[in-house]
Amino acid sequence: MLGVTIIIFASGWMSPTNDYVSPRGNNFLCDFPRTLSDSRSPLIDTERLAMANPVSVTVTNSNPQLYLFSELFLATSVGASNGARLNPKALSFIQDYVKENWEELQLVRSTGGPYFNLIEGILTQYDLPKELKYLAVIESNLKPSAVSRVGAVGPWQLMPQTARDLGLKVNRNVDERRNYYKSTRAAALYLKDLYNQLGDWLLVIAAYNTGTNNVYHAIHRSGSRNFWDLQYYLPAESRIHVKKFIGTQYVLEGQGSVTTLTREEATEQLSGSAMYVFHRQLSAEELVNAKTAVISGKYISSVIARYTLMDSSSFSRYNPDFDKIMASNNNSYDLKLPADKMELFEASKYQILTESVEQLNNAELALAAAQGVAINTK
Repeated sequence: MLGVTIIIFASGWMSPTNDYVSPRGNNFLCDFPRTLSDSRSPLIDTERLAMANPVSVTVTNSNPQLYLFSELFLATSVGASNGARLNPKALSFIQDYVKENWEELQLVRSTGGPYFNLIEGILTQYDLPKELKYLAVIESNLKPSAVSRVGAVGPWQLMPQTARDLGLKVNRNVDERRNYYKSTRAAALYLKDLYNQLGDWLLVIAAYNTGTNNVYHAIHRSGSRNFWDLQYYLPAESRIHVKKFIGTQYVLEGQGSVTTLTREEATEQLSGSAMYVFHRQLSAEELVNAKTAVISGKYISSVIARYTLMDSSSFSRYNPDFDKIMASNNNSYDLKLPADKMELFEASKYQILTESVEQLNNAELALAAAQGVAINTK
């Protein structure tokens, strides 16, 4: 057994409580089955307590390849490898959550591969973060047979009318909420719509559980769009739901991501290349019919647009902030184009790169010459 000792700063280890608030029966996804050590009895949120008196806790596992939890807590101060830092207000809850759910989460890790691969592929098609797959873990433990006491069904726990609104068949003979592929596409549409409304992934996770009306009500009452400021104006179940999502991602991903951060935190901590994909203004049909290629180098949008027979506004709609990101130190981009335009790009990519480099060099020479003239005239 591999033992990892981590130092937890807390005023005392708090045991789980049973102060679960029942679903409110809205027309969104609201309830979930007993998974991850009894979802109906969530762990107490101790974040308001003073952080004092170090407590030593030993976490053991039999797989040395698993994420070392000391790194998770280190990320609260110095950041994980992708730059996403765990918000201190989530720390005490996640400590309890990890302790109570370690074994179940490792079972998900070992058996969930095929489900995660399918979900990731669909989320990518819709330009959604792949880490949203962990929402299906806290909703249903990845089980297509999951049924809640209020009628939510399937891996994404869709309510009947919500599922129908998203294009699924739900009747006496057919329930496509249990179909992994179709329900995941429906959930992706829903998550995309929620992000377009709220622009913040933590608020999206909250709205997925409680509905947008409750989230907007919390925003209004708190005067803030920051989850950590408005959380206590949300139903307790929804507040806990968001933190479960964060904790599950840290355990299974080994780090946080854009989906564990508020919009402000993401803007501060992550580079532009981590955010531009969420600024694409594309319809579901355009996303499905588009192709993506990861590129790096001194490409220029105007040159790509000319070779692919696109106008500049259309290119920018598919690829926002392209020139800004390609001019930065992190000049890698997930280029997205309609399928026929991507074929044109692939057929001419080396000519496009060569011409782009020439234009950039000429611009630099012209700027240097202009500066030289200005200096010489003084």
